[in-house]
Amino acid sequence: MRHRFIADAMLGRLTRWLRLLGFDTLYYPDISDSRLLRVAREEERLILTRDTRLIKIKGVKDYLLIKANDSFKQLLEVIDTLKIEEFKPLSRCVKCNGLLGRLLNKSEIKDSVPEFVFLNFNLFLKCSGCGKVYWEGTHPEKFREKLSEVLK
Repeated sequence: MRHRFIADAMLGRLTRWLRLLGFDTLYYPDISDSRLLRVAREEERLILTRDTRLIKIKGVKDYLLIKANDSFKQLLEVIDTLKIEEFKPLSRCVKCNGLLGRLLNKSEIKDSVPEFVFLNFNLFLKCSGCGKVYWEGTHPEKFREKLSEVLK
């Protein structure tokens, strides 16, 4: 799974979906075009954009112009255009793009999650970047159902 992206300010929801699928996707809502282009070039990232003006800048070549308005359709557009077949769901933080790692000791997260969650769930993942704690509640199942709909 080699795809690495940087999304422009118009694609925050798409960024979230890509991260949920495990793709390394940078997103800075206030980034300037010049900085976005520099980061994309330096880190060898594909630019995801809805900005036709951005792709007309001299030297911009590694980009995907997103046409759809709906974030699920945008996701499908990326998957179809790049012929993506491999995913690593729930391996990246949707907040900061950090990698999620398994916590070995449940007591480590006792103060980081609601009591109900602590008592009723056993598998917890923690973001290596921002420290956000994730658990297998109903969201992953709903995500898988929505993803199945999108990929049909």
